[in-house]
Amino acid sequence: MSEPPSATVADAAATPTADPRALSPGTSRLLWSTFLGLGLAAVIALIPLPYAVLRPGPATNTLGVDASGKPLIEVPDATTYPTTGSLDFTTVRVSGGPGRRVNAWDLLGAWLDPDDDIFRERLLFPEGSTSEQVQERNQEEMVNSQQEAAVVALRSLGKDVGRRFVVGSLADDAPARSVIKVGDAITAVDGRVVTSIEQIQLGITAHPPGESVDLTIERGGREQDVQAKTTEVDGSTVLGVRLRIDYDLPVEVIVRAGDVGGPSAGTMFALAIRDLLTPGSMTGGKAIAGTGTIDDAGAVGPIGGIRQKVVGAQAAGADFFLAPAANCPDVSGQAPEGLTIVRIATFDEAVAAVAKIADGSGGLPTCP
Repeated sequence: MSEPPSATVADAAATPTADPRALSPGTSRLLWSTFLGLGLAAVIALIPLPYAVLRPGPATNTLGVDASGKPLIEVPDATTYPTTGSLDFTTVRVSGGPGRRVNAWDLLGAWLDPDDDIFRERLLFPEGSTSEQVQERNQEEMVNSQQEAAVVALRSLGKDVGRRFVVGSLADDAPARSVIKVGDAITAVDGRVVTSIEQIQLGITAHPPGESVDLTIERGGREQDVQAKTTEVDGSTVLGVRLRIDYDLPVEVIVRAGDVGGPSAGTMFALAIRDLLTPGSMTGGKAIAGTGTIDDAGAVGPIGGIRQKVVGAQAAGADFFLAPAANCPDVSGQAPEGLTIVRIATFDEAVAAVAKIADGSGGLPTCP
């Protein structure tokens, strides 16, 4: 005969048994330590670190159109010609830097990706700079690269391009502020006509600090002679001015590069401008990408992130990549399959390389 249910309940309460779900004190401490350790590791992993990561960015055809459908490069006051193929400028995505630092998880992901490179922040950005200053400098460099690209391309076609050495800024304590203004163009130093910023600097340093130098300046379309007092900085004679070069282009050149900054697209801009202003297609319909700064003498300079730009060029479908000669050691033996890396040191060499690619004649100077 079975006992009434109430007896069973009473017996259980009177003689408790061990709960199989209960943890021993040692196991509890171990679990709590594990949870705390994981939480601490997660917090530490989110701490901003002074590193930057370079990743492949998109490639943009300088012969194409922008997001709004307008030509990326336009020369409205000149006769332009239809073209084919592509002359892509390549980019790098940068994670990290002033105001937007990466954390340990970002670095782990970059370390696992063979296309990414990790650098200490100070190697890529001026120490103490802000994100706003970095962006402003990048935009200034992009504008300068577009201007110099237009200069080089137009000169290569026999166009006359004038230039002026203009005062961009003046130090607050510069004695020359009394006679020089921002926007003045310096045309002569001590009676000698100048043709470069270097000549202006040499003329100034020929004087001892504190002595005045005779300058001919152009202001408001009129020339005048002034005596500007020099000063001393780090043992050198200076005026305390920052000069820039303004060019007098025979035609307007419009470049719509969007939000991309930096100077590294200069060579590809110059090639595209030349292509648009000459009959036929420079590329012969080939898919060409590249990078490299350009100065007004036509020298192609090295850039950062060359590995990432090569990867981005291949992803965009390029068959050839124009690389500054100084960057060849950085990509030696690392050309992605199907991509030929061509070495260039001057704009003339870039034009010659594109011509060889177009006609398939071979003999391209490649990075070893």
